Amino acid sequence: MKLASNEFLQASSAALLEEDKAQRRSLIGQFLPLARDAAASAYGDFDALRAHMKRVRRHTMTHLSHYLEQFEEAAVQHGNQVHFVANAEQLNSKVLSICQAHNARRVAKGKSMVTEETGLNELLLKAGLDVLETDLGEYIIQQAGETPSHIVGPALHKSLAEIRQLFLDKHKLGDRDLETVSEVVEEARGVLREQFLAADVGIIGANALIAEHGTSMLVTNEGNGDLCANLPPVLIVCTTFERVLPRAEDAMALQRLLVRSATGQPQTCYTSFYTGPRREDDVDGPLETHIILLDNRRSDILASDYSEMLDCIRCGACLNHCPIYIGVGGHAYGWVYPGPMGSVLTPLLTSLEQAHHLPNACTSCGRCAEVCPANIPLPDLLRDLRQDESVQQLKPARWRNGLRLHAWLLRHPGLYRSLTGWTISVLGLLGKRRGAFRRLPFAGGWTGQRDVPAPEGGGTFMRQYAARRHRGGKRG
Repeated sequence: MKLASNEFLQASSAALLEEDKAQRRSLIGQFLPLARDAAASAYGDFDALRAHMKRVRRHTMTHLSHYLEQFEEAAVQHGNQVHFVANAEQLNSKVLSICQAHNARRVAKGKSMVTEETGLNELLLKAGLDVLETDLGEYIIQQAGETPSHIVGPALHKSLAEIRQLFLDKHKLGDRDLETVSEVVEEARGVLREQFLAADVGIIGANALIAEHGTSMLVTNEGNGDLCANLPPVLIVCTTFERVLPRAEDAMALQRLLVRSATGQPQTCYTSFYTGPRREDDVDGPLETHIILLDNRRSDILASDYSEMLDCIRCGACLNHCPIYIGVGGHAYGWVYPGPMGSVLTPLLTSLEQAHHLPNACTSCGRCAEVCPANIPLPDLLRDLRQDESVQQLKPARWRNGLRLHAWLLRHPGLYRSLTGWTISVLGLLGKRRGAFRRLPFAGGWTGQRDVPAPEGGGTFMRQYAARRHRGGKRG
């Protein structure tokens, strides 16, 4: 997927003007947090589960080599072929070579953020393969030629009317109404069923890799992952090495966190475990299974001060609670991972130079850290990235010079109070009549979207505080 995070400011401004999509995002920001809170409360001691998984994840990352070796050994014993790849190009090349070795023509894909990250679909399509996304949201945006706007609901930005018209244009099925959600889903099911039955290769992701059994776990709500995994003769699991967990019970603890945080469900519709290719007494399943584990700079993250970001379980809770994401949507972030988690991951997986706007897309409200099931200190990591941005001098010179001037003023409190007191008095006089300013020098970024309230008088807070203390002293 092409990186466009350096266009975040322009993309955000454009997104704010799309009123219909803004209304849908607002509903997401209202409904999904309520669903998450209800599911977490119903579980019981949800925070204790979060703390437990935090300890498990930190232990696993500390002993990563051991658990990866254990996973590989167990997976190979079950007949899987395990491949470790360093970057996106190697993953794409490995998948293509497997497809070509089997003369594959049709590929059924389950939802996979990893293959979005590597741009796998584009490579396979250029090689002449017919690749179809089978998750309904992913299928919709594939037909529309778009990218996901949310890591859990890829097509949340599209209305029913838009999807209806898309299906009428893309599916040559004659006259029909498609007026309801049920009719749209039923039509998609019929179209996708043909791909499941005809696919030569199935490609899926993994929410967890269980080291003790060499098993991968996949969580879905549509069952398409099972069809991709069991119907084609060849299965390819594309995932990343930090998905590994020591035990099956750890994977189930993660699942309890994931589904409640992602969709507010007490249980997902499908939680599937894939151990290996079909055995002699099995009635179905793939004849050959490959598991591809991607690094793609994650080793660098593991060795850095940002290693906690590898604990992310891709639930999307931080997106649903983030005022910036709700305001501008996922496409504004310009890459695979939007919202607070994307504002940390994208600079780490690509480069801070290309994505330095994202760590600044934060109000520091802290809601992302409050709801993160992996207890990742997202606001702290975002501030650390902003510090790195400052050290690397990635901001324009006017911003850097302005911050230096502000820092100098703060080191001279007497001068700072005098200047702010004078400014408050002048603004109070100038804005007294209207009560607000539509434009102010050096504040175009603010006044372009909102008015600035005029000070009501009385001076700065510090001046009023000093006056009140003075009056109180006289009364004593």
